[in-house]
Amino acid sequence: MNRRRNRPLGFTLVELLVVIAIIGVLVGLLLPAVQAAREAARRMSCSNNFKQLGLAVHNYHSAYKQLPIHGVGTEGPGGVPVNQGSNGATTNWWTGYGHANAWRLSAFVGLTPFFEQQALWEKISNPSLEDANNPGVPFPQAWPAMGPTPHLNRYVPWATEIPTLRCPSDPGVGLPALGRTNYAACMGDSMHWSVRGIGHFFGNPQPNWTFKKTNSGWAQHSRAADRGVFVPHAESKFRDILDGLSNTIMMGEIATDLGDRDKRTIQTRNANLAGNNSVVKENPKWCEDEGQIDPERPQFWAPGVPVSGVTNGRGYRWADFRVNFSGCHTILPPNSEICGINNPGNTMVSSVSSRHQGGAHILMADGAVIFMTDSVEAGNSRAPMVWRGGANLGPDPPPNVPGSQSPYGLWGALGSRAFKETIEEELNQ
Repeated sequence: MNRRRNRPLGFTLVELLVVIAIIGVLVGLLLPAVQAAREAARRMSCSNNFKQLGLAVHNYHSAYKQLPIHGVGTEGPGGVPVNQGSNGATTNWWTGYGHANAWRLSAFVGLTPFFEQQALWEKISNPSLEDANNPGVPFPQAWPAMGPTPHLNRYVPWATEIPTLRCPSDPGVGLPALGRTNYAACMGDSMHWSVRGIGHFFGNPQPNWTFKKTNSGWAQHSRAADRGVFVPHAESKFRDILDGLSNTIMMGEIATDLGDRDKRTIQTRNANLAGNNSVVKENPKWCEDEGQIDPERPQFWAPGVPVSGVTNGRGYRWADFRVNFSGCHTILPPNSEICGINNPGNTMVSSVSSRHQGGAHILMADGAVIFMTDSVEAGNSRAPMVWRGGANLGPDPPPNVPGSQSPYGLWGALGSRAFKETIEEELNQ
């Protein structure tokens, strides 16, 4: 008679270890693929946000026969401003005012009702008593229609995070920023006049805006250097883009600051090293040439190099038109360093950047969204910028006089709107 041996149920220790090892190998193989798939989904979502903004700009232009003004707003009467600021009329955009916004609003403010933020637009365009620091408690003095200057954090709309303006790959959130933006208006391939635009004479006892004063010195500087789709404080139309809507960048993606001294998201403080922006205007790589970038960690500023204050990170105020917060240039290639002299309220070299690998999104004036790689042909990154006075740089100056083609190759050509550069490459969408 055959006798069977009873075998205990279950796994031996060796079998269990083999199974665990196999599972570990599979997880190790699959996890990078899962992470890559997630990033691809986030990148697609970012691209879709940009497409929505492009559609909003075209709808705005259809409604008002012009582009939204970058650097628009109100100037108030004399009197004591709410919350902070100085007495007197609103005469410049370096001062904080509670009774007006001093023409510091970005193009995104006017676009809000065109990308499904009608409720936010209603708050902005009407007087308000809301206090962001004390919800439910009326502010002692009503905020004006169109709000105060964009850095006043007690004004609810300026502190609002707008999903359409955020890239899912960017982890930045909350204080010390107000409402962040990962998208910025393209100011062209010269930083020289990117805050003043056709502007006004700040410091004058009375407002003295130079709109329509085409013979003013400010307007002449602006016409020479403000070569992008958006000209600060000025009206622009699609008809002004003579190089073609499909050949001209309208907006670019930017990474917001995380407080980690990333060279793309915070500016070094150079006020004590040079008196004005001329050294950067003549050499966009001045900060690198000064040894400010960490050679061991080239995405970050070197230890000991002072950077701007914690509230002045890149993309920290969606409603503020100033370059650091909602503007970009096509001077240095994508994901290059920010380089400026004075302070984050002034102008600076500020390229597009992102948390995606190898490049950043750009929005063309025709509404197409393109992922532009860091390796885009960008000419001579140490060439002087085009500006009024560019012919005075020496006995044999480079071709940077007003009206010149961009010195920054294909990248610069895509950022300028009307200078007849030939685009010979097909941009992949």
